[in-house]
Amino acid sequence: MTAPVRTQVAIVGAGPAGLILSHLLAAAGIDSVILDQRSREEIESTIRAGILEQGTVDLLATIPGSRVHTVGQRHDGIELRFSGEGHRIDFPGLTGRSVWLYPQHEALKDLLAARLAAGQDLRFGVTATAVADADSLRPRVQAVDDAGVAFEVEADFVVGADGSHSVVRKALSGSHGGYFREYPFAWFGILCEAPPSAEELIYSNSPAGFALISQRSETVQRMYFQCSPEADASAMSEAQIWDTLQERVPGTSLVEGPIFQRDVLRFRSFVARDLRRGRVAIVGDAAHTVPPTGAKGMNLAVADVLLLARALEALLLRGDAGPLDGFAEAASDRIWKAQHFSWWMTSMLHLAPEASEFDRQRQLGELRSVVGSEAGRTYLAEAYTGWPFA
Repeated sequence: MTAPVRTQVAIVGAGPAGLILSHLLAAAGIDSVILDQRSREEIESTIRAGILEQGTVDLLATIPGSRVHTVGQRHDGIELRFSGEGHRIDFPGLTGRSVWLYPQHEALKDLLAARLAAGQDLRFGVTATAVADADSLRPRVQAVDDAGVAFEVEADFVVGADGSHSVVRKALSGSHGGYFREYPFAWFGILCEAPPSAEELIYSNSPAGFALISQRSETVQRMYFQCSPEADASAMSEAQIWDTLQERVPGTSLVEGPIFQRDVLRFRSFVARDLRRGRVAIVGDAAHTVPPTGAKGMNLAVADVLLLARALEALLLRGDAGPLDGFAEAASDRIWKAQHFSWWMTSMLHLAPEASEFDRQRQLGELRSVVGSEAGRTYLAEAYTGWPFA
């Protein structure tokens, strides 16, 4: 084992949460080291959706080189479609806020370039294997580099931003310590070469099941339809896929094009039982996952990071442990609100396998209640565009 690396904050994971945290810490004068088992190319090429809340966009816009306002697309609403009719939710009119369509891998390109240009100690190809001494003043991340050489990072604080299979989370409450729900359906997702089918995203509830008509760019589109979690992404022909999508959005004509990527996305909700222990904390997907229906994933990670960055600044620069002691409770408040919103959107729009005709009519009644009420539309708009950051 080589000599330990010493830093103030060790961050495991170079996703949005880890990179934004390192940026905020550096702005406060706090050093950090980031470890990630992937290469830079792997991180930048992992395709993930990106609906960003107003607050997330405002933060990203402060980071040098961010293209969120030049490449990202502002969306001022969504359409809820059911019973063959579309109903627009006007975000600025209801809340004065909007969202931006900016794929996560594009945001990661910006963040990686900015952190490396700033001299960030960012180590690719490094696998964190464990966290030791979480309850001490000097927790340690045990790791192995891409040459197989073991080493440790000794820090004043360790942060796990290492995704849903987090190694750091095991140092808090074990790998399975938390609240979990698995949904009885999944999304069959495609990327296709075509112009947009609509100006804004369409969330469609139909008798055949749910569909989401999303976007990626002027020439590439992302679309989903509800399917079984056991569905085989390669089993359907392109014609069958387009027929299924079209059936799920009655009253709208989709613009078809060659499909070049397809996958099945399972639906899970998870919240870790412990978000912090001693001088170790977890953020982002390491701490929670949500169904994609509410577009909360990356936005929740940013909210976690803002709270933790302020807590670490207080602890490491002023010796004030108060904000850190309140971190888990403050983060949990938003996490569970987002879990509820994601569950609500999911249950309102999807056709459950065991649903009766009563359930179906009740669901349509709920949709009519939401779109027919300014209060209902406002709640949806407030949650979708994001509650203001603390």
